[in-house]
Amino acid sequence: MPDTRTSRATDNPCLDCGACCASFRVSFYWSEATDLPETLIEQVTPFFACMAGTNGAAPHCNALQGVVGQQVACRVYAQRPPACREVEAGDDKCNRARSRYGLESLPRQEKEASSVA
Repeated sequence: MPDTRTSRATDNPCLDCGACCASFRVSFYWSEATDLPETLIEQVTPFFACMAGTNGAAPHCNALQGVVGQQVACRVYAQRPPACREVEAGDDKCNRARSRYGLESLPRQEKEASSVA
């Protein structure tokens, strides 16, 4: 039987990382959090909120499960706010977060070009 963990990480290196979730404040406009449990939201201003656990000197999102750099999962992946979706494997923010945890930089992932008919 093949090692599915290795193939998962090859397909999506984020599944073994999580450094971005434990490096930055994840801020968003309050209306972008309507699908998130209230326990995972921290109000920052009347208009902005952030993921609970990310609004401090040592941010670590409360939705992140597992060990950074080994194997992680997001408890609310399907409902995660746009700020989480903006970080891409190998981009500047990703690699800055990875360096905080002593992880090697990733090459920038190429987006598939969408064809216009």
